[in-house]
Amino acid sequence: MEHAEPTPAALTNPVARYFLATRPPFLSVTLFAALIGLGAATYDRQFHSLAAAFVTVLFALVAHAGINVLNDYYDALNGTDALNTERIFPYTGGSRFIQNGVLSLAETGWFGALLMTVVVPAGLWLTFVSGQGLLAIGLAGLVIGWAYSAPPLRLNSRGFGELCVAAGFALIVIGADYVQRRGFGATALAASVSYALLVTNILYINQFPDRAADAAAGKRHWVVRLPPLQGRWGYALIAFIAYGWLIAAVLAGWLPAAALFALLSAPLSFAAARDLLKYAEQPRQLAPAIRRTIAAASVHGGLLATALYFGRVV
Repeated sequence: MEHAEPTPAALTNPVARYFLATRPPFLSVTLFAALIGLGAATYDRQFHSLAAAFVTVLFALVAHAGINVLNDYYDALNGTDALNTERIFPYTGGSRFIQNGVLSLAETGWFGALLMTVVVPAGLWLTFVSGQGLLAIGLAGLVIGWAYSAPPLRLNSRGFGELCVAAGFALIVIGADYVQRRGFGATALAASVSYALLVTNILYINQFPDRAADAAAGKRHWVVRLPPLQGRWGYALIAFIAYGWLIAAVLAGWLPAAALFALLSAPLSFAAARDLLKYAEQPRQLAPAIRRTIAAASVHGGLLATALYFGRVV
């Protein structure tokens, strides 16, 4: 499936231009993370405020949008996206807004900073109504989102990108649960792991088409450090850990038995793993595997959240 890259001629409306710069289709992974957290609170009969739930979801999405925009900004600064000739748009190689002249580098930087700034008062209000522990969760999430691509830390360039993604999405689950529970809960932690790992696999597989450009720009993540025929096994390992954790969490009684329905996403993950094993050295052939990876995380997140909402009934 071919997707046209953004151009100034196609995006004359400034509202649409800035909105699409946030890469809205990819914000769904944050939506599912927040829903899992709210589901964990519901399962433990700790859901207290619909208004707080709405604000939690909305500003988690805004924070993710800001991180997306800032990632484009910093990848333009280090030259990664400009060097990327093997990208699979719209999945890899950035939004192309800067490279195609839709937004300038300065406009992108200011927009990303604005989005992150807007999150602060919402986070402070949620902290006021839920507890000071949320402040630590929110600060950790913002630091991870910033440090992922921004100098001087540039954590993804140092091989910590997968850890950042896994931790960041686990924090969304835990934070959404915290707002309702007004404290930390084991159910949210248990529910966060498998989903966060499947989202991590989105990053992992996306780095194969970007591998040459990332290496040229000095980004030394694991897909760059390892030869493709070795690195391709990382995806299957992450998927096995994700699904193994889910099964173990149910057997241990940390999650309801209904959570096992989330295993229905496993065929998508392992079909994508099969494709990666076959095409690791032909990254332009990975578009179907990337779509399956995104679908696996979405299906898993949706089913897991549903299981938590209705787990007591089942």
